[in-house]
Amino acid sequence: MHGRSILAALLVALAIVTGGITAVSAQGSTPIPAPAKGKGDKCVAPTDWMRRNHMAALLHKRDATMHEGIRTPKFALKECISCHAVNGADGKPVTVSDPKHFCRTCHDYAAVSVDCFECHASRPGEADKSASAADPGAQAREDTAALGRYLEGHKP
Repeated sequence: MHGRSILAALLVALAIVTGGITAVSAQGSTPIPAPAKGKGDKCVAPTDWMRRNHMAALLHKRDATMHEGIRTPKFALKECISCHAVNGADGKPVTVSDPKHFCRTCHDYAAVSVDCFECHASRPGEADKSASAADPGAQAREDTAALGRYLEGHKP
């Protein structure tokens, strides 16, 4: 009997990950997230792949952009936000502070924090919050200046 319980739990988990359950869980008490669809014809990758791998894609994109200077729209956070924006009662896209925000829909359910928006804009058309996002060389110049000040105070 124990094996059947494990199998049932695995099947429910698989259904959730692949989008098979969108309203309530098998017990009928816990709402399962149902994120809003994007505005485009299709996502940059299949939905089931994105649900499992979006963070790896975003991290890879971040590394390619920041370390190699490669800037493409595929997996760009700004493109994701533009396509998946959810409008509030005022008809304007909500920010990440609103539980209806596309990213928060699943992240709140999974108790996973979304720290992307500490620097990046959480809705289309909004300016990024960090100086280095607007000027990629700003952080490097700031770090170099700080290192210079540190070394100046520690001369042999």
